[in-house]
Amino acid sequence: MATDKVIISAALTGAATNRSHCPHIPYTPVEIAEEAKRAVDAGAAIVHIHAREDNGMPSWRTEVFEAISKEVRERYPDVIINYSTGAIGLSTADRIKHLPATKPDMAAFNMGSMNYAIFSKKAKQFFWNGVFENSFDTMMEVVKCMNENGITPEMECFDTGHIRNAEPLREMGLLPANACYSLVMGVLGGIPATPENLMHQISQVPKGEFWQVIAISRKQWQMAAIACTMGGNFRVGLEDNFYLPNNEMAKSNGECVEWGVKLARMMGREPATIAETRAMLNIPLRDTVAP
Repeated sequence: MATDKVIISAALTGAATNRSHCPHIPYTPVEIAEEAKRAVDAGAAIVHIHAREDNGMPSWRTEVFEAISKEVRERYPDVIINYSTGAIGLSTADRIKHLPATKPDMAAFNMGSMNYAIFSKKAKQFFWNGVFENSFDTMMEVVKCMNENGITPEMECFDTGHIRNAEPLREMGLLPANACYSLVMGVLGGIPATPENLMHQISQVPKGEFWQVIAISRKQWQMAAIACTMGGNFRVGLEDNFYLPNNEMAKSNGECVEWGVKLARMMGREPATIAETRAMLNIPLRDTVAP
């Protein structure tokens, strides 16, 4: 999908980092909603959200997701909310139980199993590692829940094989026409974030389909620039990268988006508004969404 409009997503908080890594990561529903507002004010149309307990620990409690939805909708009733469904060590049912209760516009749909790790070259040890299970049985259960609740799948593809995993789901009629491809790069266990790899990943996306790049750490800006040049879209935010192109630590998700907008405009692209993004992705505003 090539257009002069670029859709910018903001990943507000993630689950793997905390304020010892970056003091500006939001935890509470109010903090997350304030960060969503800053991101949208700066030019983001989609906010990708992981829930947290007030102490910063990852949360899968439905009531926390409900509180986040309420707070975000009070600030921006029409923003496209994209909730996480990715976790290690939880049952599939626990990973998706918040979806019927909150009915976000979109949700992350992880497209294959993989090793998922953080390794320190300096310390020569893993700070964290696990197996991220997303078998076809798991994927079918997740996407059926999304379909039943009118949620657009954001297909997170951490490697080339993950892009292909969409094929049987399409043949089975399980993927809606507006399912989106996210090319996730730079996670240990997945494809590295290099220009050559991104060009290869882009070539694997079916022609005419929406895609965005999600690059981890400082490679984010280089990958975003390539995505803009190639007619794609990109994600920024404190989940993926703390640092701005000038090497300063971002003080908010809004700052990350501001730099993303600058980058897009340098490449001759203009950030899509929320209304434009809904039209481009065929995600109508729900009747239940109101100020």
